[in-house]
Amino acid sequence: MISVLLALPEAHAARLSEELELEGVRVVASVHPSGVLPLPPGIEAVVISAGRRTLTPELVSACDRAGVRIVPLGEIGSRVQGRFGLPALLPATAGGWEVAAALTTDVPSSTHPQAASPHRVTVVWGPSGSPGRSTVAIQLAVELLRTGRRTALVDADTVAPSLSLLLGLSDDAPGIAAACRRAELGALDSAELTRLASPLETSAGEIEVLGGINRPGRWPELGASRLRTTLQACRSWAQETIVDVASSFDADDEATYDLAGPRRHAATGAALHEADVIVAVASADPLGISRFVREHAELRRLTAPTPIRVVVNRVRPGPLGIDARGQIRRTLERFSGITDIAFLPWDQRAADAALLHARPMADITPRSTLVAGVRRIVTAQSQSDSSATTADSSRGSSRGARRLLRARAARGA
Repeated sequence: MISVLLALPEAHAARLSEELELEGVRVVASVHPSGVLPLPPGIEAVVISAGRRTLTPELVSACDRAGVRIVPLGEIGSRVQGRFGLPALLPATAGGWEVAAALTTDVPSSTHPQAASPHRVTVVWGPSGSPGRSTVAIQLAVELLRTGRRTALVDADTVAPSLSLLLGLSDDAPGIAAACRRAELGALDSAELTRLASPLETSAGEIEVLGGINRPGRWPELGASRLRTTLQACRSWAQETIVDVASSFDADDEATYDLAGPRRHAATGAALHEADVIVAVASADPLGISRFVREHAELRRLTAPTPIRVVVNRVRPGPLGIDARGQIRRTLERFSGITDIAFLPWDQRAADAALLHARPMADITPRSTLVAGVRRIVTAQSQSDSSATTADSSRGSSRGARRLLRARAARGA
């Protein structure tokens, strides 16, 4: 007999409890949908009303650790299924036989190549001059969500925050500033991040957005330690956290700032140091490439050995003449030693449509060449992650395995 916990409204729980007993399913307890945690012992499944405030990352993680199945009832669509890897949603009025059937149906294990990938923070940086950092960050978030990864978008730009405006969200929402304050108090967890974030519905599902500060003068609220703690909390909240930052990092502030006081661009430096991957965006014109070459060396010095992926945006023949890509490749290889470059084409029509509707390009112009370019970047990263995971598993990564290999080498010597 399967033992379940009902997390439903009282009237619905009472009716469903009786029907489940007739179906041979034992109801251990009935609780309010928001009061499931901590999980009571001895249960094998949770039947819960599906909703943004009930199906939280914290609940899903607790059920995964305990081996407890989640059966969601609701009408919020496939975005929950894609975000948390849940079985198909049942109607909110599902009867006992439907729930019992769902409980006894085997759920196939995920074979997605990114299923074993760690939670990751990706920082999108670029030199001054608006190379398209925010646009690239938004499209990366949409495409990563499309692969089945829970995705969050964070605006940590202290100079010209723009994600909320670009996505049609209120810039008065709590956002990253409130998250940083909670982090300083030690009160930031996945549930609190969900409360502070603004949900963005896209064609690929829902992205959680922590909007930026609504006035540049509020930059002291995004202190280095605060932001780093916030991004660390984001690792348990979302599988992919995309962070949009300003161009300047405090490389030489020791000469001009009080070391004990706040720094104007500390948020950018903190995000770069916390990043697992840095996406460096350059604009495909002589001025943009020149600025990128000058600042890339300092970026590399400050963040090594964090991998940097170079993305050249707005590629077109106008500013560079014939063979724009070839000229950019030769320039970056000669002056910065960069050989691995991704190119994003200039698509003014798609950019204008996204600005007009305040939506991601993938929703408004899904056939855009720029959207296809970002998708290729994400696909290449997915393949790289899959290969790395396979290689790591074949080598063995435990301390015991490494000690055994060293001992064998010593005996051989």
